[in-house]
Amino acid sequence: MDPQAPPSQAPVFRTHMVENQPPPLVPYDLWATDLPLREAVAREGGAWAEAELAAYGRIAGDALMPLGVLANENRPKFKPFDRYGNRIDEVEFHPAYHRIMELGVAHGVPNFAWRNADRPAAQVARMALSYLHNQADQGTSCPLTMTYACVPALRHQPVLAAQWLPKVVATAYDGGHVPMTQKAGVTIGMGMTEKQGGSDVRSNSTLAYPLGGGEYELVGHKWFFSAPMSDAFLVLAKIAGHGDGGLSCFLLPRFAANGARNAICIQRLKDKLGDWSNASSEVEFQGASAHLVGEEGRGVATILEMVALTRQDCMIGSASLMRQALTQALHHTRYRKAFGKFLCEQPLMRNVLADLALESEAHTALTARVARAIDASPRDPAEAAFARIATAIGKYWICKRAAVFVNEAQECLGGVGYVEETTMPRLYRQAPLNSIWEGSGNIQCLDVLRALAREPVTRAALFEELNRARGGHPAFDTAVASVADALADPEMLELRARTITERLALTLQAALLIGAGHRQVADTFCETRLAGVHGAAFGTLPVHAPMTTLIARALPH
Repeated sequence: MDPQAPPSQAPVFRTHMVENQPPPLVPYDLWATDLPLREAVAREGGAWAEAELAAYGRIAGDALMPLGVLANENRPKFKPFDRYGNRIDEVEFHPAYHRIMELGVAHGVPNFAWRNADRPAAQVARMALSYLHNQADQGTSCPLTMTYACVPALRHQPVLAAQWLPKVVATAYDGGHVPMTQKAGVTIGMGMTEKQGGSDVRSNSTLAYPLGGGEYELVGHKWFFSAPMSDAFLVLAKIAGHGDGGLSCFLLPRFAANGARNAICIQRLKDKLGDWSNASSEVEFQGASAHLVGEEGRGVATILEMVALTRQDCMIGSASLMRQALTQALHHTRYRKAFGKFLCEQPLMRNVLADLALESEAHTALTARVARAIDASPRDPAEAAFARIATAIGKYWICKRAAVFVNEAQECLGGVGYVEETTMPRLYRQAPLNSIWEGSGNIQCLDVLRALAREPVTRAALFEELNRARGGHPAFDTAVASVADALADPEMLELRARTITERLALTLQAALLIGAGHRQVADTFCETRLAGVHGAAFGTLPVHAPMTTLIARALPH
């Protein structure tokens, strides 16, 4: 040892070498490395948008990933007053949040489908853009989703549509606290739930006082008011003096017509389990200016056109969240060794990874199929009916599976998967959100039963989809017959709603995988998810399952 060397450089103080660690995953190409997504988009008719998807896949796996970290590390801050004591009700976001929003809007996450509405499967392409974006940051997906989903509702009021929609579908983002007349592009939020009602929005107490000409003043509150710095919000309220006339839908701008701050008073921001980059708030309306959208008393029906699309985005959000968790697990196990072998070569770990990959592919397939149905809905009543029932089924099952899926992927990383420096804790905190937002699991299952009972066309569309895959696997044929029998039995139907909806989801996913033509994937799914050759946990595929194929499809080299 050199007696002149400082102790920190002396060999005796070199405690270890950093080894047996995976290299950084980022940057990587989210589109090029996701074969199931690329195949699903092509299968559902969106291959014409590949150039746009490929471009955003590279951005999402490069620039967006570190921005997502920054936006979640630096949560939004509520600024109720300025330094002079004036009420301003502003929410301050980290610059990373605004940059993510800017990239998402510019590349079409909220607007691609509407700007390309004359092209087939534009909704499928837009689904894929959202799928890519959400893997980098989930919080911004909330305002991007609501901006995307507001279009059908606003079309009920042509004057408002002419004023707002050109800026809703623009590719420019402006996060400034200024009236919409000064912006090239806008974002839209939503407020439905109140303290006393939650999902039971018909118990809402907010009142709308008519001013004439479709203008109203709102007095009341909203218990969940997401993205409060949006430029306008779709909200529900009862028109004062109309007795029990039902709820009406209103567009509530952040600024009044005279350019002054509208009377939307933010009470506080929610301290949420996850979704940290996005702000959710409680608000009071103290005579806030608003415009009627749609017919008086038909507000629930009007805003449900928006909710149908936000529920689709819950599916996209959960499917893409699981995809990102799977990617992290595959990357880590590919480079990490234990007991002399890479983790991905260990038989039991291979079973876990293959099982996760199989389920992720099924979720992606169903999500893409629903997007195609939504795209075709204006022209095809059968597809509209399928979208109606499949969205409720998919919203329940895909979102319900996210938390357990992410936890299993997290376990593949071992202890480091529990550490904030990896993305896994953020994904895990985010995983329960979509099963709660826009109608929890029970609401979705009851909606499935309601649609099948009251709208026979939905049942016909659903079973037409299932019957196309008949003969694809014996377990599938048995499952189709089984769900038909379950629906025909009226005994305690509501009590069995979750069991029925889960079975419908698995059978529908199996039908799509059979139709995709990958025999090994479809057979394994049918055998494990329908025939019962599978345990309660992931990693219980039978020994003859094509694990190498399933893993290779999930993340090709």
